[in-house]
Amino acid sequence: MNNSFVNTVRLLGAGLRALLVLTLVTGVIYPLVVTGIAQAAFHDKANGSEIKADGKVVGSSLIGQQGYSLKYFQPRPANGLGANSINTRYKLILSGATNLSADSKVLVKQVEDAKAKVVKDNSVAGYTVKPSDVPADAVTSSGSGLDPDISPQYADLQVHRVAERNGLSVTAIEELVKDHTSARALGFMGEPRVNVLELNIALKDLAAKK
Repeated sequence: MNNSFVNTVRLLGAGLRALLVLTLVTGVIYPLVVTGIAQAAFHDKANGSEIKADGKVVGSSLIGQQGYSLKYFQPRPANGLGANSINTRYKLILSGATNLSADSKVLVKQVEDAKAKVVKDNSVAGYTVKPSDVPADAVTSSGSGLDPDISPQYADLQVHRVAERNGLSVTAIEELVKDHTSARALGFMGEPRVNVLELNIALKDLAAKK
C-alpha cells in the first residue's frame, strides 16, 4: 500500500481521535464541572439571583422593576429605557442611559419634573417634602436604567407616604427600611443601598399581618 496514503489515513485518524477527545473534554466534561461547582458554591448567583414571594419567582435582586403603585417604595427612574422596534414579538425593552449631556434642556426638564413628582407624591399630612430633600437617585436613572437599589435617603423620604397608604406606623416602616439597608461592600466600596424589590416584598408581608 502506498506509504503516502497510509500516512494520510493515520493523520486523519489521529485528528479524528483528537477532535472526539477535545469535544468530550471541552464540550461535556468541562461545562459539567464548572456548572457543578457554580451550583454547589454559588447556587443563588448561578441561577440569576432570583427573588421568590409566595413560592413564585418575582424577579432578580440584580434587576430593577418599574410600575409600583404609591402603596410601595418607588425605584429610580428608568429614562434610559427605550422601546424595542426590532423584535416586537417578545416586546423586549432596551436598557441603557439617556446619553443626554448635563446641560441638555431635555435632561434638565426630566429632572425638574421628576423632582416635582417626588415632592408631590411623598408630601402627606404632617410631613412635607422640600425640593432640597430630594436625593439625586430619586430623579435620575442609572447607567443601565435597571438599577435595583435606591439610596437610604430616598427610601427614608418615602416612609411617611408608604406608612399612610398602608395604614402602618411610621416607626414600623422606618424599621423595615433599616432592616433592608445594605452597607458598603467590605466596609468601604460603593454606597449604602436598599433593594427596592426585596423591601416591597417585606412591606407586602408586613401589611398583610396588620
